[in-house]
Amino acid sequence: MMGYVIGKAEGSNTEWHGHVTAITVAPEYRRLGLARKMMGLLEMVSDEIYKGFFVDLYVRCGNSVAIDMYEGMGYSVYRRVREYYGNIGLGKGGQDEEDAFDMRKPLSRDPRRRSVRSNGRDMIVSAHDVS
Repeated sequence: MMGYVIGKAEGSNTEWHGHVTAITVAPEYRRLGLARKMMGLLEMVSDEIYKGFFVDLYVRCGNSVAIDMYEGMGYSVYRRVREYYGNIGLGKGGQDEEDAFDMRKPLSRDPRRRSVRSNGRDMIVSAHDVS
């Protein structure tokens, strides 16, 4: 297997969106654009079939390679979710390395880009506050 993406549509009203549950590409197939292609298909289905307002995903705050890739695809940080992956103690800079960034990309139903914010890295919420 070269890779896979698992996603779903969820939420209600203006929070109706596509969600990336998991995406992976086998090491020998990385840097070939497969993740970008799979994400593009999930975004297209979320936009054209399910009529979502945005696509979101969660990524470890310390995973700079993935964050850079997602930002290159048009995603931005909506908020930081404390201890999303559990609490393993303080990491670099005094912040728990198991926090997650909730990253979002607006779709065509959100022309005013209400599903994203410019200061997302400064918006910190508890894992209990997200569904």
